[in-house]
Amino acid sequence: MEFYLDALTHTLAPGPVLAMLGATLLGVLIGALPGLNPVMAIALLLPLTYSMDPLVALGMVAGIYNGSMYGGAIPAILLRIPGTPASIATTFDGFPMADRGEAAKALKIACWSSAIGGIASALALMTMGPLLARVTLIFGPAEYFWIAVFGMASVGVMVGSDPLKGLMAAVLGLLIGTIGIDMLSGQARYTFGLPWLLGGLDLVVVLVGLYALPPVLQLAEKADLKGLSAAALKLANAPFQKGEIRGLVPTWLRASGIGIVVGILPGAGGNIAAFLSYNAAKKASDDPDSFGKGNPQGVAAAECGNNADNAASMIPALALGIPGNVVAALVLSALTIHGLQPGPQLFHQNPVLVGGFMWEMLLTSVLIFALGGALATRVFAQFQRLPGVLLVPAILVLMTVGVYVINGRALDLWVMLGAGVAGYFLEKLAVPLAPIILGMILGPMAEQSIRRALLISRGDWTELLTRPLSAVLCVATVLVVVWPLLRRLRRR
Repeated sequence: MEFYLDALTHTLAPGPVLAMLGATLLGVLIGALPGLNPVMAIALLLPLTYSMDPLVALGMVAGIYNGSMYGGAIPAILLRIPGTPASIATTFDGFPMADRGEAAKALKIACWSSAIGGIASALALMTMGPLLARVTLIFGPAEYFWIAVFGMASVGVMVGSDPLKGLMAAVLGLLIGTIGIDMLSGQARYTFGLPWLLGGLDLVVVLVGLYALPPVLQLAEKADLKGLSAAALKLANAPFQKGEIRGLVPTWLRASGIGIVVGILPGAGGNIAAFLSYNAAKKASDDPDSFGKGNPQGVAAAECGNNADNAASMIPALALGIPGNVVAALVLSALTIHGLQPGPQLFHQNPVLVGGFMWEMLLTSVLIFALGGALATRVFAQFQRLPGVLLVPAILVLMTVGVYVINGRALDLWVMLGAGVAGYFLEKLAVPLAPIILGMILGPMAEQSIRRALLISRGDWTELLTRPLSAVLCVATVLVVVWPLLRRLRRR
């Protein structure tokens, strides 16, 4: 308890509080603008956090993440255009409600559901994260190697529609992670005689290029010259009817549980949590035929489910160094930027920082109640009138400035451009990008761990398999890779 109380006092300092407040509002705006997403926003934010206090930087990440996941419901309800991929299920009943004049009510339900899902997820993170970290204290180099391999394999297989493409993306990330000076031998690898490659490719530069540039190029392709008309954005007040909140409680409880479980699974994501929660609500309903025709339960289930995934995805990320989704991978990048090593030791070496981030995930979810209702919905819904073509140059300027200030060299801009163009075509080929970043993060960890394990065992490879925990993790990794491939062969 002292751990959380101490972290709370640091979290309630003026800097983190202002960061959470501003970032939550910014996150709602980002989610409300079709074409923008939290991954892009956080990727753009990371280069700017080098000189910030870690709690301030993580507070901004938490605010943008939680805020944008709710903000994605605004265009999903008003335009039937998901603001984020996790908001797809929200369109099923949200847009029909808006079509019959209940847009304000649908947005209010989405706001409450998002906040409740986020709060439940943050509480799960605060209770389960430290417990998982304590269990992993018994891990040695061999176990860390298998954890890294399991993380890359699971995300590579589970993200995207093709497991082979996911594994290929993870291998590509591993190759990129080997560029530079070998930390154990001091040898230069794949630098081609270029001095600026001795330090390897900067993770944040590659990350910004992969995740921020492809959506901008796609936004430019659409050449949207019009926004939503002013008449379509007249939102009247819509108070809850008597007993309506009580009727939504079972849906919120069910969706929160589903979202938390999905969040812990590496590579699943909020869109899967939203669909599973929506289907569960439909099956439990007395009137399943009303779903897809404007049932408020559908909006509540989808929004609560996708927000319950948020903080839960940080449980394996903070405790094991294995991100549950792409944003969790960005959080690991943010920790690395500030010289912190994700994993079990993080809870013991930096308890205030970890506890503070948990509080920030909880407090930014609470802020959605205060900011996401009347203020954010009414104000940020007006940005639906902004033509998409105006966003492209503004985002490109932010990307260029953000990447240049990292190291102050123009070569990073070319790396960003190359990564962005590669990411654009990889997405066209349905190759997931998350395993690439995960390979860059976990690859060095896997390499150093296996080499340490072999040094300790004097080159005995059987040590990687004979230790009980190593054997369990090895079997889990094989099952994660083989099972989807066998299932796919069976379908063929």
